Amino acid sequence: MVTRTDSPTISFLAAGDCGPVHGPKDGFPVERYSELIRPTLAAVDLRFANCERQYSERKVGVGIRAHGCASPEIARIFSDCGFDAVTIANNHMYDYGPDPLMDTRELLLDKGIQVTGGGKDLDEARKPAIVERKGVKTGFLGYCSVLPPNGEAAPNKVGIAPLRVKTYYEARGPHAPTRVLTEPDERDMQMILDDIAALRPQVDIVVPSFHWGVIWAPRIVSDYQVKVAHACIDAGADMILGYHPHIPKAIEVYKGKAIFYSLSNFCMTKPGGPYIAWKETPWVHGSLRNHADIDPNYPLMPYGKGSENSLLAKAMLSKNGVKSVSFVPLFIDTQYRPQAVQKNDPRFNDIVRYMEWTSEGFDHKFTVEGSEVLVTGA
Repeated sequence: MVTRTDSPTISFLAAGDCGPVHGPKDGFPVERYSELIRPTLAAVDLRFANCERQYSERKVGVGIRAHGCASPEIARIFSDCGFDAVTIANNHMYDYGPDPLMDTRELLLDKGIQVTGGGKDLDEARKPAIVERKGVKTGFLGYCSVLPPNGEAAPNKVGIAPLRVKTYYEARGPHAPTRVLTEPDERDMQMILDDIAALRPQVDIVVPSFHWGVIWAPRIVSDYQVKVAHACIDAGADMILGYHPHIPKAIEVYKGKAIFYSLSNFCMTKPGGPYIAWKETPWVHGSLRNHADIDPNYPLMPYGKGSENSLLAKAMLSKNGVKSVSFVPLFIDTQYRPQAVQKNDPRFNDIVRYMEWTSEGFDHKFTVEGSEVLVTGA
């Protein structure tokens, strides 16, 4: 007699933007960043994050962003956290050009961490990161819509897998503000759908990730993000992970699949001080600038007040698909250490309330279960 068993299930956590630039020479031991969150990460079978920095000694010239390339020793944060795969499709992965991008990719691969989202050419940048645990295969893809100048991958060109965006302006009369509309570039959108279709037969779970959206401003999710996320799920993706805004944004459930529009910060630092764009007139008086005031308690994480609140996306995965999705509230302390917040901590309810607020208008239902928040459709 044959005894039938249920398909094995694995636990999965996705972290937000990871990329501290301050290391031992700055008085920041690398192992300290992750010391509070390591037990949470170690308790699951599979871990994923966004690698926000280049790590290379080939730091030539001024660079597009002075903080975008860090010492390779600081990349130890990714192995300390036990990440199995990362995306390098982001707006800082070309700050010092192609050589540090390739150095970062090879450094992570040498650590046994699978990489997607960037490479020696467009084909390599589109290559999925596939990880198998307990017989369950999960494939990750990475794309960026906030590309640095000349940062997109192309045939015979090092770079980042692109999701370019078209922007339109709709005049609504002489006394009404102009409406801004966005949509994905048709060629890039088709490329992503082709990648999902190619990956789908190879794995049990397909997880595209995107570096996208409006930075720092709460609640705003652009038109193109919704269109892209829905199209990916229609094409066979099992869940969507979003990065870049440095604050948490909406969670949506579409056709039973979870979309995390922004997982916010994880282990992050950058040189402090006001962002140079704040000197521009639209920001000096505008709402975006008002939301992005620096918190003096976080001089090395100058993404605006409230950016110390974050989350981990959690899911239970099997060969038959995603069995459940939840999120784990995080709080980042003044030593830039993320920690899972327990239900009896007042900050837990603060973060859950914020996620309810930022997810208004999107189909979702949050149910607290222990120190996690179950995500389902309403």
